[in-house]
Amino acid sequence: MPQYSDLEKAINTLVTQFHSASSDNSPTLKTDEFKGLLSSQMPNLVKGIGTDQGLGEILRKMGVADGEGISFKHFWNLIQNLANTQHGLLSGQRGCSCILL
Repeated sequence: MPQYSDLEKAINTLVTQFHSASSDNSPTLKTDEFKGLLSSQMPNLVKGIGTDQGLGEILRKMGVADGEGISFKHFWNLIQNLANTQHGLLSGQRGCSCILL
């Protein structure tokens, strides 16, 4: 078995935590499942999920349409935005000028 780096382990954690939040092994999460994932796994980085308006704003920024299931791609959009914000906070910049593919 290979020895995984910290970054590889972090990616694996993101994937497994997202999919384990689904109660029926669906490839997408329902809003309440997603809210539970954020509340339990990202309570310090994701603010505003306590209200319907705040959660709606987060979903809108992720590109989730009304009534649409939340895919891993949507979740990855959130991770990307949080990573850019975190980079800005840690480096003293307003954002990340990283080019993401």
